[in-house]
Formats: sequence, structure tokens, C-alpha cells
Amino acid sequence: MKILITGGTGLIGRKLCSALLEEGHDLTVLTRNPRSVPAGCKPITSLSEWQPEIIYDAVINLAGEPIVDKTWTDQRKDCLWKSRVDLTEELVKRIEAANQKPQVLLSGSAIGYYGSTGDAEIDETFPTGTDFGAQLCLAWENAALNSSVRVCVLRTGLVLDSSGGILKKMLLPFKLGFGGQMGDGKQWMSWIHIDDYVAILIKLLNSENAKGAYNMTAPEPVTNSQFTKILAAILSRPAFFNTPACILKWILGERAELVLGGQRVLPVKVKELGYHFIYDNFEKAIRDLCKTPK
Repeated sequence: MKILITGGTGLIGRKLCSALLEEGHDLTVLTRNPRSVPAGCKPITSLSEWQPEIIYDAVINLAGEPIVDKTWTDQRKDCLWKSRVDLTEELVKRIEAANQKPQVLLSGSAIGYYGSTGDAEIDETFPTGTDFGAQLCLAWENAALNSSVRVCVLRTGLVLDSSGGILKKMLLPFKLGFGGQMGDGKQWMSWIHIDDYVAILIKLLNSENAKGAYNMTAPEPVTNSQFTKILAAILSRPAFFNTPACILKWILGERAELVLGGQRVLPVKVKELGYHFIYDNFEKAIRDLCKTPK
């Protein structure tokens, strides 16, 4: 297939590009920095380069500014909105204007769509939340679903990979013995191993009947306390340095809800596709990523 990918230089994008190139696909990556594009991919720097006569068989939309890294000022919220919603709207315009439309659009979202949901078990039918993150995801998804082609929206959990993302940020302090739970540790963390994420995405790409929202998470979410204990045990380090909720709220402001809230998300529709997880257990996933024997 000829595939256009946005976000192809990010944590997920790089692994996905590598897997798709191995399968022999022809990849074009939208990027602001052509030098950062994985070898074997063609870079473009603007969607205006997608003229109606250019044919793509599929579009994979993974672009979006990091949501936790910077304070949510009005300017930052606007940046987050533009990098997700506005970009997706422009992408859909290009799809609809194409002389030959792609067969499918796989478009990013996040489990933040549900807001903070306590201990409730969440499938894809659960309603959206009311906070900024949830409303951002709702608008992001709606922008993609406006396309007339087959659309799958990817409600992504915490993607685990030792080379980047949340796990890489946590490994150093945990290895130094400074790890610990956040708040009371009861909040649910719905995670997924990077290898499962990429494999599911490719399955969605090739499954002609797959459409709508998919929870991109492993089937066994863990609480923050469980996450902390398992990671510390595998690294053979203590994890005593718990961060009180009040400190996190003071440091992160509105963003603290992303850390202190949680969602117990289950990949119901992914399982209905017949996908069998390589890493359905958190300890197994962490041992693989840390290359620790059982």
C-alpha cells in the first residue's frame, strides 16, 4: 500500500514505520523536519503537497503536541487543539478532495476521552468526560469521523517502550531508588506494550470491517500503586518517595487530573477483531522492556 502518516517521527510512528517498511509498504511522512523521517520514508512538509491526483491507499494520523509536558495556558491549549483537531480537519479535507480516496483513515485519540472514571470498567461505548482533555479527544475524533472513508479512531492508553514515553521518564528515578506512587496510588493506569500497539494498528489497517473507536490498551490495567510496586521489584529498587496529590496539583495545575485521575479501560473491540495480545500482563511487559529474566 501507499500510506501517508502524520506523527511518523514520534514514539509510535517510528516503530510503525519500521514495521510497515518491513512489510513492503510505500510510506510518506508529514513532518516539519525532513531529516527526522525514518530511512526509507518520503518526507513532505505540508498537506498542500497532497494534490488530488496523488493516490494514497491509507492514511494514519498520529500527530499531536505532547499533552503533559507544558502548562495548560490558553495559548498551550490552543496549540494542543490545532495540532490535533485542526490538523485532522485539514487531513479530512484532503481525503475528500482526492480523485481516488484512501480506503481507510486510522486517526489518533486517547483514553482521556472518558475523563476520570474511578473503578468503573470502560469499554468503547462509555460516554465522554467533561474536562478539557476529554473534550479535546471528542473534537479530535469527530474531525476524523467526518470523513466518508472507513475510519478507526485509536483511543490510546499509556504506550510502554523503554526508548521513550512515560516508561523512559520513570526508569531513571526508579533505578536510582527515587520511585514512588502518585497520590493515593488507587488511580487506574491503562497501558499497552509498543509491540502490541503497532500490531493492532496494522490489523486495523487490514481489517476491512473494522471501524469506529478502539481502546488501544492491554486487557489487564493496573493501579498506580501496582505499577509502582511491580516496576520497583523488577528493577530491584525501593519505591518510597510517594508524591502527595496536593504537591502534584500545585506543580501541574489542571494537568494533574491526567496523573491523579484514571481510567480502567478494556480493549473489547480489539479482542472482537480476534487479536491475541503478546503482552497482556503488566509484569510480563515490563520484564520484556527492561530485559529482565523471570
